[in-house]
Amino acid sequence: MISINLVVLRASEPDRLARFYGSLGMRFHKERHGSGPEHHACEVGGSVFEIYPLQQGAGGTRDTRLGFVVESLSDAVQAAVSADGILLSPPKMTSWGRRAVVQDPEGHKVELTEAA
Repeated sequence: MISINLVVLRASEPDRLARFYGSLGMRFHKERHGSGPEHHACEVGGSVFEIYPLQQGAGGTRDTRLGFVVESLSDAVQAAVSADGILLSPPKMTSWGRRAVVQDPEGHKVELTEAA
């Protein structure tokens, strides 16, 4: 068996990105590991989700695509757009269920699928 236990995004504006994901229900706290940079962290479905500041010369994560199951797709899309997200694909029924795609403030595409 395999499961994901860590996702790390790098952001030029980590506080803004934490507000965006916070609008979807994530509850972040700030952490620092040793001499590393302060960053945002939370637990999502048993996995750790972190947002680090983009360091000069480090690769970005902009092309990363994420997916989350949400209680109410309409509420999640509204919250995401209100937190500087961009609606890329409006809510519609698909073979995976009712879903939409938004773009977070750093350019990551985020699939939101309504819980069955």
